Amino acid sequence: MNSIHPIRHLPLLCLTLVSLAFPAAAQQQGRPPPAVTVATVQPQDVTLTTTLPGRVVASATAEVRPQVAGIVTERLFQEGGSVEAGDVLYKIDPASYEAAVAQADAAVAQAEAQLNAAQKEEVRQQELASRNVASTASLDTAIAALDVAKAGLQAAQAQRNAAQIELDRTEITARLSGEIGRSLASQGALVTASQASPMAVIRNIDTVYVDVTQSAAEMLEWRRGNMGERMGDSMQRVSLTLADGSLYDQTGTLTAAEPDVNEQTGVVVLRMSFDNPGKLLLPGMYVQVEMPTRTATGVFVVPQEAVSRDRRGRPIAMVVGAENVVEARSLTVLQDMGGSWVVSEGLNPGDRIVTVGLQKASPGATVTPEDQAATAPSDTKTE
Repeated sequence: MNSIHPIRHLPLLCLTLVSLAFPAAAQQQGRPPPAVTVATVQPQDVTLTTTLPGRVVASATAEVRPQVAGIVTERLFQEGGSVEAGDVLYKIDPASYEAAVAQADAAVAQAEAQLNAAQKEEVRQQELASRNVASTASLDTAIAALDVAKAGLQAAQAQRNAAQIELDRTEITARLSGEIGRSLASQGALVTASQASPMAVIRNIDTVYVDVTQSAAEMLEWRRGNMGERMGDSMQRVSLTLADGSLYDQTGTLTAAEPDVNEQTGVVVLRMSFDNPGKLLLPGMYVQVEMPTRTATGVFVVPQEAVSRDRRGRPIAMVVGAENVVEARSLTVLQDMGGSWVVSEGLNPGDRIVTVGLQKASPGATVTPEDQAATAPSDTKTE
């Protein structure tokens, strides 16, 4: 019986395997380098911003309080509506104050009568003195009585004015135009001039303030940048993000900064002013303000998808060189800006950064770069 020895046929088996693998290897060597999408970056000047938390504050607030005591007889405004300065909001029972005015009128009439009598007596004494009939003492007494009568009339008139003011205050009017809240005093309630709680609150929210807090360190950086000298109108504008994450359609203006640092928190309060035509911003609402801090010159704006992290967490980007060979660059990132990073170090003008196909662009690999603008869809919008 003939048997086939496996060792004798081993060279034949190896030759067969090599011949089968050779076409695959040859085909792999003939493949073109993998295609990647690159973006060419150039240095530019960028306004850096910081996001600060804040609260909306009414531009003016007036608490409606009674200036006289009495029973509320009527409420004349719609809760949650708008009022104008001078509108009557509440009425207080005026009976006692009308009686006080009537009494003051009577006192004025009495003082006027006394003044009239004193004037006549003074004229009579003057005439008698001119004929040497009356004594000088009688004339002096008449003149003094006239002066007392004049003073008495002035006092009575002042009392009447005070009584009229008290009567007028039984109609509680708005001292500010704006939005009025709910009524805190109902019809039939007793109110006093010294009560602690207001009857209602009026707020002007046509223009609102947003008070934000900034750390003392950021404030130092802001002031060292001489922003007051270099900021134009565009740099003074701030944008607002609402609590639901949407962007407010009105831009605001930085108007004031508190000239001291809170000792407990180490922050400074800044005030922004925003127009509020639609009454969308309400006092107490939590918002975030994006405020410009300084201008960075000669920096690069890199798409965020082009930046990854190494094992140490440092930002890196894959750059395609002149021979289409990929190299890794360590970056210094200043901050984010929309969907991009602002990079100050690690790139050169004209560098081609890989944005799509990073898994194919390992350092040292040769790639086929395709410009991002050429491969972007026609309906893509850029800001």
